[in-house]
Formats: sequence, C-alpha cells, structure tokens
Amino acid sequence: QVQLVESGGQLVQAGGSLRLSCAASGRTFSTYAMGWFRQPPGKEREFVAAINWSGGSTAYANSVKGRFTISRDNAKNTVFLQMNSLKPEDTAVYSCAADRPPYGDIWYVPSYDYWGQGTQVTVSS
Repeated sequence: QVQLVESGGQLVQAGGSLRLSCAASGRTFSTYAMGWFRQPPGKEREFVAAINWSGGSTAYANSVKGRFTISRDNAKNTVFLQMNSLKPEDTAVYSCAADRPPYGDIWYVPSYDYWGQGTQVTVSS
C-alpha cells in the first residue's frame, strides 16, 4: 500500500505561482509513474501532468503546457507540480496519483492505483 499526501494548495491571484508537493509512503516509490490530476468545480477529473519512474519522461495536458512543470525526488519520495502564470480556470482540487508496473496510459484515471486526498487551488481574477 502507498499513501499519498498533497500539500501546497492555496488562494493565489491570476498570474501567480504555486508549488504543489505530493509525499508518498513506502519503499517502492521510485518504481511508480506519478500523475497529477485536477477536478474543477462541477466538472470531471482531468489529467494535468505525469512523470515516469525515473523522472526522465514527462507529459502535460495542452491546457498547462509551458506553464506547469512536474518533477520528482525519489530520494525523498516526493513529486512536485510547479505552476506558473496561473489562470482562474486552473481553479480545482489537485490530486496526485501513483501507477505501479505494469504502467497504463498516463492520462487515464483508471491506470492509477493509488490516490491522494487532494489539495485546493483557487486562482482569483
């Protein structure tokens, strides 16, 4: 079992930046692909970004490409999401997720085996 705990969400003005963190328990974190998803108010959960087990490969939703950066520190069992140039439409609950081998499609919610509780990001205009 892996437990994931997100932090870093808060209220920020449009154009601002936030850095989300996701701390994972367990000894096998370095074998998991990790993803960030978000759920805007009244909408379904959507893919934001993903990173492979080594950190050597990343992928982003078109809506955040060029503004968000996903990274990981396997020595600290943590994955990050640096969010710059935030927009009101980025307002959502952000959750991290872990996908153990064999890996599924990174943008597909059911591919992920473990989920955090989420952290609220609110961007004011």
